[in-house]
Amino acid sequence: MDDKNDLKKQLVEVMAKEVEEAKQAVKIGYMGRVFVQATLPHKETVGNIFKRRNGGYELSIWSPNGLPFGSIPRLLLSWVTTEAIRTRSPFLLLGASLSAFMAELHLFRAGGPRGDITRFVKQAERLFSSAISYRLESEYNGGTGIEVGTMGIAKNCNLWWNPRTPNQMPIWKSSVTLGTDFFNEIIERPVPVDMAALMALKRSPLALDIYCWLTYRLSYLQKDALIPWDLLQMQFGADYARSAEGLRGFKRKFLLRLKDVAAIYDTAKVYNADHGLLLKPSPPHVPKRLIPELAKSRKRLLPAAIAAAEEATERLAPVITFESHAPIRLKLDTFEKAKRAAPGFDIYCLEAEWREWIDKKGQHPKDPDAAFIGFCRKKAVKAL
Repeated sequence: MDDKNDLKKQLVEVMAKEVEEAKQAVKIGYMGRVFVQATLPHKETVGNIFKRRNGGYELSIWSPNGLPFGSIPRLLLSWVTTEAIRTRSPFLLLGASLSAFMAELHLFRAGGPRGDITRFVKQAERLFSSAISYRLESEYNGGTGIEVGTMGIAKNCNLWWNPRTPNQMPIWKSSVTLGTDFFNEIIERPVPVDMAALMALKRSPLALDIYCWLTYRLSYLQKDALIPWDLLQMQFGADYARSAEGLRGFKRKFLLRLKDVAAIYDTAKVYNADHGLLLKPSPPHVPKRLIPELAKSRKRLLPAAIAAAEEATERLAPVITFESHAPIRLKLDTFEKAKRAAPGFDIYCLEAEWREWIDKKGQHPKDPDAAFIGFCRKKAVKAL
């Protein structure tokens, strides 16, 4: 019993520390508005179709490999949206290794059936093979208008990770190319969020949903608004039964997670009212900023690097397990040194171009880390 109490005490202390760190260190990220107004499943869901409703807005998600659920796809979506806005490109490279990418999302890098690595790979595949449909019904001048649309999250996705060796540098980088409609949707309608807050709340998908929704809703709220509990259940609690008992269970869980969110977004004026949740105009949690522009040097580099990466990936795929040379594995700190050597460049795109250049030469460098840093430095000089 004492061990159980000690474990609970340690967990509370860790969460309190994460909350305090999140309040002090604001790191701007983004989430697509389409996933703020209606959300993904919180837990494993039977079937391949899932629906959420928010007033006149309905979101349907379909995936042939099982529906994405929980915190991992939410963190992935935020990372994807943030990177798409930062690079202005639908082509995204997913880190130097599985371990490095998961560390960026603050996920525990453990294998096994219940480890984050196994769950991450499964959820990534489910998410990137999903398509979403939306339906928006609105009234105007006495009439009713309906807008519908469907978009795939990814056009294609290449995952070269091995969960058994997460720290191993693969011969080629994992990448995802976002669907055109989805890419346009997230860069045209992003919701600014605090990435540190997402990491602090990552243990609960409901807390992540509440935080993103409040951050968006309070950013434009001009007067008090009372949101009925049954509408909130349709938006956030599709896992609960549509009954009086189901509503009570949802309300209890919602208010519990709202306390976690309020500990971080402590300027949010949100109150439990008799028949709903009362929202009052509040300061935005994330300062409104212009979306950062991509550096000119990176704009010139990106199209060629993407083309080189795609061509080389396609060419190497059939023979990747029969490579005559031992695959080059750069050290993790090499990427940090490369960033300093070529500030403003996308280091992973540079790495793709560098590997293509080595492949054409047919000879591996004696010191790959030094060679890659020198390659990046030359690219930076040429771009001046």
